Amino acid sequence: MTITSVRSHLPADSDRAVLVGRVWRPAPHNGPSVIAIRHGEVFDITETVATTADLFDRADALEIARGAPGESLGSVDALIAASLDPAVSGVRLLAPCDVQAIKACGVTFAVSLLERVIEEQAGGDASKALEIRGTIGKLIGADLSRIKPGSESAQKLKAEMERRGAWSQYMEVGIGPDAEVFSKSQPMSSVGLGADIGLYRTSVWNNPEPEIVLAVNSAGRIVGATLGNDVNLRDIEGRSALLLGKAKDNNGSCAIGPFVRLFDDHFTLDSIRKESVSLKIEGIDDGFVLEGVSHMSEISRDPVDLVNQTHGPHHQYPDGFMLFLGTMFSPIKDRDAKGAGFTHHLGDVVTISAPSLGALVNTVQRSEEITPWTFGVRALYGNLAARGLLKRSAPAA
Repeated sequence: MTITSVRSHLPADSDRAVLVGRVWRPAPHNGPSVIAIRHGEVFDITETVATTADLFDRADALEIARGAPGESLGSVDALIAASLDPAVSGVRLLAPCDVQAIKACGVTFAVSLLERVIEEQAGGDASKALEIRGTIGKLIGADLSRIKPGSESAQKLKAEMERRGAWSQYMEVGIGPDAEVFSKSQPMSSVGLGADIGLYRTSVWNNPEPEIVLAVNSAGRIVGATLGNDVNLRDIEGRSALLLGKAKDNNGSCAIGPFVRLFDDHFTLDSIRKESVSLKIEGIDDGFVLEGVSHMSEISRDPVDLVNQTHGPHHQYPDGFMLFLGTMFSPIKDRDAKGAGFTHHLGDVVTISAPSLGALVNTVQRSEEITPWTFGVRALYGNLAARGLLKRSAPAA
């Protein structure tokens, strides 16, 4: 792997980006460490902040990331290369979050809204998708991306759809006043750069969901952003929305990384609002390639609104949370049969990238066949205690 290809996993302006994350350190540590990237070098800063949740709560998080004392773990190029090569043992990247809740927003883009309606109408049967897509398009007859959720025009569209017998629960969260926010995964269960992602064994219609993920501290303040893959099982959720948990939360079904980029003078929430997220799927067994781009400017709900619908007087997150903002990318390019659209093959390599955040790469396998998730919150604090790294945290900023 060349240095150029390795560095494509970093932000285009990585020389000025404030990047933090987590790595697994083998013996004698046998556990995770919080890291910061400085001038291409990786520093273990766990002596100052035992978890990224602690770091995000600190008012001086930028100063810690930029200058807290820490052990050098070598170059970021070498770390990325090792994380992408399963044959290499030693220090490797983990998901950059730890004890935070993992939340996700659904149907925040018009295109993904239509695809959720199609899944529902098809009852999880991919062979029916093409016909239903045309029928739904004729029924709606409007550019949903221009309709503000909860607005008067949205209510008029709802009334018309109900009159035609075509209203859907997905339309309700897509253009109604309340966003869909669900628990995507458990704290400590997300995988990072280079890891396998998992599909539930019975799913035959599924896809990646490339998204931007916000890092939010316990006070509800957005402190940074990263990339995520909200692995989606279209057939299972399409059978019933009540199967959302089975469709969304399985071993390896949530990938986040490679790093969290902290907000500073060069990178702000406005940078996220203007960002574009690219997706590339490469089939190892059939040579299939699918590419697409999502533009955050087309999101129907502002990121701040999504955070406020998640956190506030109605719901607190004392360990902070990671929030997937939703995807507009629902692949419909035929792969196995005409009109059946896209579904994963085992071995697919999925690359999600954005200029300001770098690239997250993972390989598709079955949830039952990848490395089991065994290192949870209790194991984390037991490991940190054994290493003498538990300290009283500063209050949230």
